[in-house]
Parts: sequence; C-alpha cells; structure tokens
Amino acid sequence: MSNEEQSGKMWSGRFREPLDSEFEKWQRSIGFDWRLLKHEVAASKAHASALEAAGVLTASELKELRAALDAIAKAHNSDAGKAEVRDHATAEDIHHFVELKLVERIGSLGLKLHTGRSRNEQIATDLRLYVRDEIESVVEGLAAWATALVEKARAAGDAVMPSYTHLQRAEPVLVAHWLLAYVEMLLRDAARLRDCAARLNYCPLGSGAIAGATLALDRSIAAKELGFTGPTANSMDATSDRDFILEYLQALTFVGLHVSRFAEEITLFATAEYGFVILPEAFSTGSSAMPQKKNPDLTELLRAKVGRIHGAAEAVTLLLKGLPLAYNKDMQETQEPAFSVDFVAQMLKLVARFTAALTFNQERMHEAAQSGYLNAMAAATYLVHKSVPFRTAHEKIGHAVRYALEKGVELGDLSLDELRTFGSEFGEDFFPAVTLTATLDCHDVTGGTARGRVKAAIDGAAKRIAGLMNQKVVEAVHAGA
Repeated sequence: MSNEEQSGKMWSGRFREPLDSEFEKWQRSIGFDWRLLKHEVAASKAHASALEAAGVLTASELKELRAALDAIAKAHNSDAGKAEVRDHATAEDIHHFVELKLVERIGSLGLKLHTGRSRNEQIATDLRLYVRDEIESVVEGLAAWATALVEKARAAGDAVMPSYTHLQRAEPVLVAHWLLAYVEMLLRDAARLRDCAARLNYCPLGSGAIAGATLALDRSIAAKELGFTGPTANSMDATSDRDFILEYLQALTFVGLHVSRFAEEITLFATAEYGFVILPEAFSTGSSAMPQKKNPDLTELLRAKVGRIHGAAEAVTLLLKGLPLAYNKDMQETQEPAFSVDFVAQMLKLVARFTAALTFNQERMHEAAQSGYLNAMAAATYLVHKSVPFRTAHEKIGHAVRYALEKGVELGDLSLDELRTFGSEFGEDFFPAVTLTATLDCHDVTGGTARGRVKAAIDGAAKRIAGLMNQKVVEAVHAGA
C-alpha cells in the first residue's frame, strides 16, 4: 500500500509507514460487514441530528447530509449495489465505505459527520440494529410455523396417536396435543428472543471511543430516532458489549433444537416402521440409485442446522472470554458468526409450509394408539377411584398386563372373571373406563390431552400467537427515515 493510499484511511495521520499489503487485506471487514449498510446509514442520520442539535451542523447541512446518506443506501440496495460495497477496493469497513461515498457526493461536509463519534460506538450501534431486525424476522418465522401447527392441530380434530417415553409407547394422546407441544416450544423461543431484543435496545451513540463523546451531545436524540429505549448507561460497557450477540445466538440455538426435535420425529414417523406421516413430495427427494425411494431431505437438513447455530454461539463465547475493557479488534470476529445464522428466519417459514403440507395416516395412528396396553394408566386410575392405593393399583394392573401379554390380548379383552383374579374391585364399569376416548378424557386437567382441554388449548394457542405478533419491541425501527 502506498502512502497516498494510506492517507485515505480514517486513522492515517499518526503513521509514516504503509501497512503490509497482505495484512491490509486480511484485517478488513468490508467483505462481511457490508450487510450493515442500512444500519450504518440509519445510525449516521441519527448522529447527524444530534450534531445539529449541538450546533456542529446547520439545519441545511443536516438536510444535505441526511439526503446524501439516503441516496447511498438507495444506490446500494440492489444485488449489484451490495456487491459493490462488499468488493470495494479501499474501504476498510462499512463505516469507512459510507464516509468515502459521502465525500464523493457532498465533499468536505461528509467529513464533518464523524465529529464527536468513534467507530467503536458505530459498530456497537449497527450490530444492535442488525440483531434487533433479525430477531423480529425470526419471531415472524416462529409465528408462521406456530400458526401452521395450530391449523394442523385444528384440522386433526379427535385423531389419536400413541405418545412415547423412552421411544416406547406410553399413553394415547390427540394428534393435536402432540402438535401443540411444539407450539409451546416456539412461544418460549419467541419470548427469549424478545427478551434479548429488550435488553439490547439501548443506544451506544455518544459513547465515543471509550470515555464518552467529547461534545455535549444530547444522546436521547439519536436513541429516540433509532427506536431505542434510551442511551446506554456506561460508555466503556457500550463500546465493548457483545453480550447481545451471544444471547441472540444462544436463543437461536433453542430454536434450532426445537426444529431438530420436530424434524427427528417426522423423519421417524415417515418410516415404513411407523407409517404415521406421509411426506409431501414437494419437500422430498428421490434416490439416484433406488427408484422406489422418497427421502426426507428437508427434515434431515433441518435436524442438522442446530450444529451451525450452536457452533456460532460457541465461537462468540470463546471470542469474548477474557477480553479486557473496552474495545478490542477481537470483537470484529463476532460479526461473522452473527451473520452466519441469517438463514433461520427463512428456515422457519420453510418448515411452516412443510408442516401445512404434511399428511397424517390417521388410521395407522389410531390403530397404534389402541395396542400395547396404552390404557394401563387409566386402568390403574379406575382402581384408585375404587379406593385402592395407587401403588397397589399399579401392581394389580401390572399383573393383569402380564397375564394379557401371555394370552395375546389387550386389557379390555379380558373377561370380568379374569380381571377379578387380580382384585375384587373390578366391575362391569371397568370396560367403559379403559376405552380409547375414556383413556383420553381421564386426563382432564389444564395441559392434559382430554378432548375438551385440547380444543380449548388450540384456541388459546391461536390467541397467544396473535398477541405475539401484535407485541413489537420497536414500533418504528428507523424513525424519521
């Protein structure tokens, strides 16, 4: 790099020797932080407003600066424009790029914008804006998938399936009840992300490089314009804080885990051994060798994505470990992990469409729910209602199950005389107590699989999803844009 080229740097005044050319290329971040252009423009406009209030800019200068910043954002909104930012020959980072473009458009006025601020606070602000936007996109994706699950649950009606513990059949449940279990996971995921958004929603602008701005800026101006709750409370923390990136990635790890659990169950249930699910062809692929195959590629890919998300969270954890206050160049390395998970919102919308296209083999599920003594818990409860202590009832039904196994029949197929060999408490009312519908409806508690409870839970889940989408952290992300 020549001295002339180095003179274009934002920090070149103190240096006599040019940077090593390989190091110069290696340390630039424009190749990935180009994604922050709209956030850099928004933050720069907000800072300009604060400078005008402080008397550094005139009203006409503010208007010219803001118009030029808008023009830069518009000029680089297309794929070609984004490529120009990413591949810029001299810009070190997105901040440098915007400054260069400002000077090209409005001359030395563009150089006044950096008055009273540092790149340390700029990147801290841009990243908060980026993560906040991504959180809203992911929450929208979670709501779309949760809505698809609720609609599928409503359509399933009173369809029944076996539930499992230890991958062994346990008790019958409504298909809707199983689907709603995933809705609960997604609502928790959305709450975690919204909590993260609320914690990060404080504006670092005005923090300077480390000790605070050297001008008497009204920091509430930029914070309000950008939709932040307020300014950050400590300048050292503000410029060095990347907790929000780690928290965001950790929250996304939960999203990935829940996607993976659903994908695993669908993959299993679509096998011939289960036969509960018919994979939609639009989301499946075939084999290049075996003509009969329909492979669950979507669910297998979904199952794998959590590895990339968790890996990003682990990378940021190790990057932040042991960093002294305040800003360190190490923090530049937190950006790529944050950007590497930008597929999550799209993934959620994809799995929502996949869920809507799923078909259940209700006959096969119903058959499976009636075999394997899945009514044994209901049978023990029947004895409890006859004043038999539960432990004793458990043992009596266990004996009855073993006898039925040896005979090759279900509990409801035993005669009353056979049942009474295990206890005199058995009566004719035992048989209606262990039918499939009775076994479902005996779980008549909040959160249970009784038919009335599940119907109410479907309506409740739909209302909670609607409430989720009506509850925005920020009403206008870039107010005044």
